[in-house]
Amino acid sequence: MKSSVGKALSVGLMIMGVAPLVQAQKTTPRLVVGIVVDQMRQEYLYRYAPKFGKGGFNRLTGDGFMLTNAHYNYVPTFTGPGHASVYTGTTPAIHGIIGNDWYDKVSRTMVNCVGDERQKPVGSPNGNGDVSPWRMLSTTITDELEIATQRRAKVVGISMKDRGAVLPAGHTPDGAYWYDGGTGNFITSTYYKQGTPEWLDIFNNRKLADQYLNQEWKTLLPIDQYKESGIDDSQYEVKLKGKEKPTFPYNLKELRKQNGELDMINYVPFGDDLLTELAKTVVEAETMGKDEWTDFLTISYSTPDIIGHSMGPNSIEVEDTYLRLDKNIEDLLTTLDQRVGAGQYVVFLTADHAVADIAQGLKDWNIPGGNFKIAALETELGDFLQKYFPGKKVIEKIYNQQIFLNPELFDGDPKSSGIDFVIATELITNFLLAHDGIAQVYTRALLRQGAYDEKGVKGMIIRGYNAKRSGDIAFELEPGWVNSAGTLGTTHGSSYAYDTHVPMVFYGTGIRKGSSDLYHPITDIAPTLSVLLRIKFPNGCTGQPISELALGTTANK
Repeated sequence: MKSSVGKALSVGLMIMGVAPLVQAQKTTPRLVVGIVVDQMRQEYLYRYAPKFGKGGFNRLTGDGFMLTNAHYNYVPTFTGPGHASVYTGTTPAIHGIIGNDWYDKVSRTMVNCVGDERQKPVGSPNGNGDVSPWRMLSTTITDELEIATQRRAKVVGISMKDRGAVLPAGHTPDGAYWYDGGTGNFITSTYYKQGTPEWLDIFNNRKLADQYLNQEWKTLLPIDQYKESGIDDSQYEVKLKGKEKPTFPYNLKELRKQNGELDMINYVPFGDDLLTELAKTVVEAETMGKDEWTDFLTISYSTPDIIGHSMGPNSIEVEDTYLRLDKNIEDLLTTLDQRVGAGQYVVFLTADHAVADIAQGLKDWNIPGGNFKIAALETELGDFLQKYFPGKKVIEKIYNQQIFLNPELFDGDPKSSGIDFVIATELITNFLLAHDGIAQVYTRALLRQGAYDEKGVKGMIIRGYNAKRSGDIAFELEPGWVNSAGTLGTTHGSSYAYDTHVPMVFYGTGIRKGSSDLYHPITDIAPTLSVLLRIKFPNGCTGQPISELALGTTANK
């Protein structure tokens, strides 16, 4: 009877695509390291590969398993939602992180995705330490590891950005630490600790940020070898204060005086160096991977995003940043080999979103695109509605491509308000569809009635739409259009492949070598790790385990 039950269970798992992972995973890893690179396209792994060394990105893709067709399956593709989705295995519709910031319909104010007024900074009295993961509504893979081990596992999250440390580490970590530009230190909040650990004080006392900013940023290789990028003196790039042109070299010792002093480390690739040094310190100081309980370190490299926004994906600055990050990855892997043991850990690497090309550059090449100005839209739409509802403020806020209507006009007695919600939304929808740059418009009713697994742009918006937190009307721009008031630099956030297509690479214990071009949403990462770690899925998980990691029949070698 026992063998037949086991056979039935095995067949059931095979049908779900889970059995191959279970069978391949003889032992659990001693440490999992999750690496999220802020604003990384999948194509960077191809474009820059010839210049990468053997021990960084190429080691992960060559000796690990790469999903070449991994995408975000919702909008908006921003940092906060991206990190939450990677670690919860679900989308903003369920985990609730609908943006980096959003308009809160209850308090009628803007809120930050990790903002928490109940908390105070620890490590810097004036730092951005009033944060916690409390707005994230579902558990993370890191939470589930803590639950499964009765909190014997160690979970630590680090990043230059607070949200990049807080959201991946989950609700129950042993610590989360992020950079404070005012002091040059890594700090935390009272949600985690009442004081900084001794090892972090020692690390901060090394004053590494100050050292990095007293040098010159010049290209790692001779600049004429950067054939994968455009010209250095590009008309589409943002100039740092004190620079006449956005060109190499950058004398950081001089430029820091006009660019935020220690905060400037975020605008140069040495921010990645700093975070890598912290990661190595955490592994040693927290003795991660040293006992029978699997530990989890989350790392979010923020600097590529900040540089990418200013310079764009075809800049030499971005290419040089990734060539240097490749060396950081190699340094980190070498440290893990030495301190945890080769073959004793798992690393996964992904991104929280990709990035659009600079819109003005597309236009100059006769490719459709444009800069969409939200402030102008808000004014124009307000003026338009005054014709139909004179003296009434119909629009309360437009943010993250969502329109929030004034609840005082629509939630009360229609006779006393004199406003018809259906008419108002129809007028707004028609106005938006006639506006340059807008491709699709969806009302709250359409989104709430839609299926979670719906295809196309509508499905992307549904999965990013949280009924309690999102607006009354959502819209998407045309391809190539970005939310930007100016023509320099670029951004992200759309449903299009240039924003959704990101790396997804697994390496280490129980992971086979190979690759697959099958489609996988980013939400598949967390359940895959759950199977590898033999723990339950995050409680809001909608993703599925990636069977190709261990099953060769669907993999491209």
